Amino acid sequence: MFYDNATIEVRSGNGGNGVVSFRREKYIPNGGPDGGNGGRGGDVILRADRNINTLQDYRFQHHFSAEDGESGRGKRMAGSSGASLVLKVPAGTLVLQSGTREMIADLKEDGDEVILAKGGTGGRGNMCFANPSRQAPRFATAGRTGATVKIDLELRLLADAALVGFPNAGKSTILSVVSAAKPKIASYPFTTLQPILGVVDVGGTRFVLVDVPGLIEGASEGAGMGHDFLRHVERARMLIHVVDASSFDGIDPIDRFNAINEELAQYKNLLGKRPMWVVLNKIDIVEEEEIERLREEIEREGYRVFAISAVTTQGVMAFKQALAAEVVTLPLPELEEIEQMKVYRFEKKYDFEIVTDKQIVCVEGPYIRELMLSTNFSDTESFRHFQKRIIESGIQDALLDAGVEEGDEVFLDGSSFEFSL
Repeated sequence: MFYDNATIEVRSGNGGNGVVSFRREKYIPNGGPDGGNGGRGGDVILRADRNINTLQDYRFQHHFSAEDGESGRGKRMAGSSGASLVLKVPAGTLVLQSGTREMIADLKEDGDEVILAKGGTGGRGNMCFANPSRQAPRFATAGRTGATVKIDLELRLLADAALVGFPNAGKSTILSVVSAAKPKIASYPFTTLQPILGVVDVGGTRFVLVDVPGLIEGASEGAGMGHDFLRHVERARMLIHVVDASSFDGIDPIDRFNAINEELAQYKNLLGKRPMWVVLNKIDIVEEEEIERLREEIEREGYRVFAISAVTTQGVMAFKQALAAEVVTLPLPELEEIEQMKVYRFEKKYDFEIVTDKQIVCVEGPYIRELMLSTNFSDTESFRHFQKRIIESGIQDALLDAGVEEGDEVFLDGSSFEFSL
């Protein structure tokens, strides 16, 4: 199955904790602190891979985590860093901040990558805190918590040319005769339910052609599956408008031609920004006079016109050769700026929150967790440092604002303390 959008949540690895350790070896008195540093947490990386053409891997699994760093050890041994997690997506994938639609990356080419979440840094062992005035530090710091990010993935197919037009115009049949693609072909509208790519080879010149499912009037405003299909046209170098010349339902092909052009013009002005050719299909069942009438009217508007029959292959080779010569001369178009939701944020220097549940006041979050893990409450110097950081981080003021009074019980990352000014 073809999936062109997904929402996932990724978490980078936590940094490993530093360790408190002292050197203890025979005949070596006063060995001193030798606690090693914690390892760094793994990053989460998104990488474009040309061998993938769908986001199906993210249809059912939505949560991904990199490996945590290991804690340090004695004898100045550092913990190993966590392995980074590499997630592969098709080339042409847009990476957007979920909710705000803020662009994070546009992975166009094979091998393009972006770091979605950096791993937390490792904590420092007590060997890092030794100095002439503090020769036996009995505390170490905790590793930093990894980042959690929720993102939207949107695939916009990379194709040199895109076949567009009304349902049942013969786009899938054209793709099947000019390439090795095998789309489903039937005599009813909306047979093609998802974009299909085909590689066309003409005398050594290779290019990619995409069959976009049939559009209807109102597609530019989201009617039918309009936006889902039209976004795959955005990266195409040129458009191939396939027109059913047979008038099988009594509607003039020119009316259908103009209707689709209107939709293309309204959707990000695709018609004005992409060169377009017109293919009159099914000429094997249409009178020659009608073909000439359609050709003259469309050429009068400045479009290059090809008359073919995808069923009998009449005119197909000439069209394929002309298309191969044209697409190699065209640049890959730039995407329009993504619509973003304006969001105003203030940067939190200390990441914590005050939670009140049934008159129990709790301080939670990465900052307080790391502070608790970094404190040796049996060591006077470490405890003084803890008190200082509680004040300078704003936790004390936040507790006062929450109505906490001296002597009240407060839980810091799950541990009970008596509040004191």
